[in-house]
Amino acid sequence: GGAVSPRSGARRRVLDAPEANVAVFAFLLNYPWEFLQVPLFRGMAEAPHWEAVKFCTGATLGDAVIAVVAFWGVTAACGNRRWILRPSAVQVAGFTATGLAITLVLEWLATGPLGRWAYAEAMPIVPLLGVGLSPVLQWILLPPLVAWLVRRQMT
Repeated sequence: GGAVSPRSGARRRVLDAPEANVAVFAFLLNYPWEFLQVPLFRGMAEAPHWEAVKFCTGATLGDAVIAVVAFWGVTAACGNRRWILRPSAVQVAGFTATGLAITLVLEWLATGPLGRWAYAEAMPIVPLLGVGLSPVLQWILLPPLVAWLVRRQMT
C-alpha cells in the first residue's frame, strides 16, 4: 500500500510550506534568547516564574510572526516563496533587515508610547535608536540561522 490518508497529506503540505518552517525554527531559536535576556528587562527577574514563562512565550510567538512577515517581505521582493531553499546573501540580508526594522519599531513603541515593558539598568541602549542592544543583536544573529536551518530542513 502507498495509500496516504487525507490527514497525512494535509500535514505534509503544512510541513512543506516555507512559512511553517520559518515559524518553527524562529520559535525554537528565539525561545531561549527570550529567557536569557530576562535580567535585561525591568521586573522580569523578580517576576513569578509562571508569569515570566507566559511573557517569554508570548514574546517568542511574536518573534515567530515577525520572522514570517520578514520572510513574506523577501518573497514579495523576489516573487518566489521558495527563495529560502537557495537564498542569496541579499535575500538573507533582506530577511534580517526586515525583521530588525519591525523589531526596532515594536521595541520603541513598547518601551515608549505604549509602556508595555522597560529595560533594566543592565540593558545596553543603542545610541540614536534608543532601544536595547539585546533585541537588536537577536534580530541580527538569529534570522540567518533560521534561513540556514529552513534550507537544511527543506532540501
